[in-house]
Amino acid sequence: MIERGEIELPEMQRGYVWPATRVRDLLDSLYRDYPSGTILLWETDEEVPTRDFAVETDRSPYTTKRFLLDGQQRLTSLASVIRGKPVEVRGGQRTREIEILFNLEHPDNLSEVLEVDEGDYDDAYDSDYDDVDASPDDLQRRIDQLTFVVATSKLARLPHWVKVSDVFNTESDFEFLERVGVTEFRNPLVQKYSSRLQRLRAIRKYEYRMDILERSLDYNEVAEIFVRVNSKGTKLRSSDLALARITAKWRNSLELFEDFRFKCATEHDFPLDLGIHLRSMIVHATGQSRFKTVGSLPLELLQDAWKDHKRAFDYALNFLRSNCGISSPALLSSPLLIIALGFYGSKHDFTIDSETAAELRRWARLANAKGRYSRGSSETTLDQDLVVIRGGGTPGDLIERLRLQIGVLEVTTDELDGKNQRSALFKTMFLAFSEQSAEDWTSSLKIDVTRSDGQHEIEFHHIFPRALMTKYPKALVNDIANLAFIDGRSNRRLQARPPKDYIAEIVASRGSQPFDRQMIPTDPTLLEIENFRAFLAERRSRISVELNRFLQQ
Repeated sequence: MIERGEIELPEMQRGYVWPATRVRDLLDSLYRDYPSGTILLWETDEEVPTRDFAVETDRSPYTTKRFLLDGQQRLTSLASVIRGKPVEVRGGQRTREIEILFNLEHPDNLSEVLEVDEGDYDDAYDSDYDDVDASPDDLQRRIDQLTFVVATSKLARLPHWVKVSDVFNTESDFEFLERVGVTEFRNPLVQKYSSRLQRLRAIRKYEYRMDILERSLDYNEVAEIFVRVNSKGTKLRSSDLALARITAKWRNSLELFEDFRFKCATEHDFPLDLGIHLRSMIVHATGQSRFKTVGSLPLELLQDAWKDHKRAFDYALNFLRSNCGISSPALLSSPLLIIALGFYGSKHDFTIDSETAAELRRWARLANAKGRYSRGSSETTLDQDLVVIRGGGTPGDLIERLRLQIGVLEVTTDELDGKNQRSALFKTMFLAFSEQSAEDWTSSLKIDVTRSDGQHEIEFHHIFPRALMTKYPKALVNDIANLAFIDGRSNRRLQARPPKDYIAEIVASRGSQPFDRQMIPTDPTLLEIENFRAFLAERRSRISVELNRFLQQ
């Protein structure tokens, strides 16, 4: 029905968000004959604003349409893997194949797997290889116990791992049996593998129960049903539910939202979730950040607020890049900082003198480093700052609110102790070193958060490689005092060499400046494995001095 265009997506729906691991789990559930929920449709002759599926569909000649209200992630995933077609992700900015492999040699007694729901997967892993500290043999043994995995080139070369899409697209077992070297009909493996392949293909015949809402319901009623159905549990985020209510009131607005989001991703190089833009719009409409009031807001107020949001967001992104050196969302401890900056600019009609701008920059850097909006209730914290801004407060007043929250604005060595690459201070460390013109140790290219493939990710290197540090706790090895910023090629080149060896070579050819700019001691004594804790203490001391210089200027 999706392929023929008989089911469409109403504008109120969010885009396709499932990572490949969720598709893997869905297939695993269906392979076991586990229940997989219901599908909710609305049948109507009404003219309804729509959005595209993430998979290719034909145009339906029918005037009566069925709109999918619940089940989009499941059906899109199945449409992709069964047909072997890619999905569009991130608002159509790119496509990706969902490649899942099936293990012909999976255990007879299948291990337990949790049932899939359609939750918020922004932080979900997209790989079965997420344990970086496991040995290759341990990983392989663990993977071999699974029935389905996200495809990797290494596994795809193994004969007993076959692509699910390939199985779905042929009724013959011959090529799969031949792949594992089974050519004799009397071989007992023929029956074993063939029955498993047929069981996999049977997923195509799985019958979803469909609940269809009657035609007498209008769009606003259906939007309310959509919100109520998806607000149970944690299926949709508050921003997704808000989008449903907004688009029900403001027809065809999704295209406006997505166009601006795409502009921010391409012109500003700031790809952000649509929910951040919607929250900012609510801030400009109501002066607070919560979505609970969105249903009562008049259309004209929403439209004016969207215009204010766009101007404010442009200002905030330009301010972050030009004044703060923050050129990517990967360098933010929370994107809510953008909303607060934009609201401040808007309340001052984007006319700010240089002295105020310098203090605003200091607040933004401090708030980012100290995780102002990533501690406790971020909405409550943002609303407190919005009250200060609405009341004509200065950046100094915002800094004082931050001081009340955290106590001390300076970064201490104790505060650095135990922090890893997920810490807000790790992002600030990158910013401070970048301002000091830190560069890759071999290519001399300045460290940059945007990789050549367009992905936003901070590339880092363990100065004391993990492979050599088995006697130390993992948390200690991953401490930010053991992390340096270099590009992936240099990281692979250094691999697991002892720091006293490779650092000495680089210092001999280029001097100590590449390490000085990242506050890395080059004293050979500190670079001995047995002196690792002393190295960390010395580097933490240097990092804290540099971060305070960066934050307090």
